[in-house]
Amino acid sequence: MHRQDKMFTSLLICALTSLLTLGHASLPLVINTWPFKNAAAAAWSALQSGGSVLDAVERGCARCEMEQCDGSVGYGGSPDESGETTLDALIMNGDTMEVGAVADLRRIKNAIGVARAVMEHTEHTLLVGESASVFAENMGFIAEDLTTNKSVNIFSEWLKGNCQPNYRKNVSPEPSKSCGPYRPKTTWKQSKRARHANIHAHDTIGMIALDRDGHAAAGTSTNGLTHKVPGRVGDSPIVGAGAYVDSLAGGAAATGDGDVMMRFLPSYLAVELMRAGVDPSAACKSAVSRIKRHYSEFFGAIICANTTGHYGAACNKVPGLNKFHFMVANSETNTPVLKSVDCF
Repeated sequence: MHRQDKMFTSLLICALTSLLTLGHASLPLVINTWPFKNAAAAAWSALQSGGSVLDAVERGCARCEMEQCDGSVGYGGSPDESGETTLDALIMNGDTMEVGAVADLRRIKNAIGVARAVMEHTEHTLLVGESASVFAENMGFIAEDLTTNKSVNIFSEWLKGNCQPNYRKNVSPEPSKSCGPYRPKTTWKQSKRARHANIHAHDTIGMIALDRDGHAAAGTSTNGLTHKVPGRVGDSPIVGAGAYVDSLAGGAAATGDGDVMMRFLPSYLAVELMRAGVDPSAACKSAVSRIKRHYSEFFGAIICANTTGHYGAACNKVPGLNKFHFMVANSETNTPVLKSVDCF
């Protein structure tokens, strides 16, 4: 075969592969991470009943918060080192580029609602910790205990197991064998502890919604990493990391090991690639590949959707994650449908 023929064949294969992995274009569109069907249904229902894309994202994420999706979203999950559940959330308006987010939110179940209140009732982007909780209470959100019997049991078993796993390093006593309190080692060697690729310890709901008029929004909600150091904030409430959207380009949302993923702003990267004309599947894959260059064994996935309603997803192949599942609802399906992509 001549060199030109080989090149043509190679380009043809790439084009066909792209078409096969690219979601059919159809608006309006709701897409969210993981098989959280009820969340997708709530968002789709909001759009179908005349709600805005912001309404759709808020209601979809709120449904997951109330249903405690996989124990990784909402109250009663992912207790930190002190046994407390705290919440992170973000919502973004793709028309105005306004963002509202909360992190380390305590006592308030409706984290996505508080994030929207930050966007609509302050000039700020992100509120954190106790001050975020006080803001929420002042905005009329009800203060409640986020602890449940399940989260208490998770914490108790963790203590019995010498606080394993945990996310400390270069401290004494040896964190891989003992609980704290920890102190810095006076001398230590740079070392990498194995990261914990527990699929249920990293879940986040990330959601993108687009309507027929070109409006787009995105959001996230999570209770973070199980057994995290108190005060830890992951990628979910960080704009460009957990999610990003621009009504002129599209939207993306990420899920997985937030401590690693937030260093690369994968959602922002994916949206900028789509702005440049890259299809959503390829944009997602490029964002994952950027992280893989530095952290080949990171746990994570990204969903993407462009302004025409095409969508895609990509994930890093690690033990426990060979295939990534996500939900899609559009005018073609008229109901949430489970989709999947093979990890690479």
